[in-house]
Amino acid sequence: MAIEKATFGAGCFWGVEAKFNEIIGVIDTAVGYEGGDLDQPTYKDVCTDRTGHAEVVQVTFDNSRISYEKLLDAFFALHDPTQVNRQGPDWGTQYRSVIFVHSESQAAEARAKIAELNASGTYRQPIATKVEPTKVFWKAEEYHQRYLEKRGMVSCHI
Repeated sequence: MAIEKATFGAGCFWGVEAKFNEIIGVIDTAVGYEGGDLDQPTYKDVCTDRTGHAEVVQVTFDNSRISYEKLLDAFFALHDPTQVNRQGPDWGTQYRSVIFVHSESQAAEARAKIAELNASGTYRQPIATKVEPTKVFWKAEEYHQRYLEKRGMVSCHI
């Protein structure tokens, strides 16, 4: 078993986390904030749209059971990657489409997947998803972890 981490921002983190938890080979998920300048941001801080953080899901996975490429496929399938700073009714930089990569190989795979999808014509507009090196992942408050599951919900608006 080879354990790796992957970090994705695809809008509101509640639904994104729920979808990744359904995937065989995903060991754990945590929702949080990444990409900004404020240390130990809170949800209230991030919602001001002034910290630079995105709402993200950090996925811990067994790469002998699921590949990073399959996680990328799931990521692109569960949101609109052509939107800039918006998903559904949520808008602001905290809802941007972003992949925080943990290695050069993840960066190469993410960029190749974006190029492949852009070339395929799957989307009517170019993909706006950014690929950035991982920074500090700040775990969100406990009440956000597995938010939908704790409330007996299976999905939200993503």
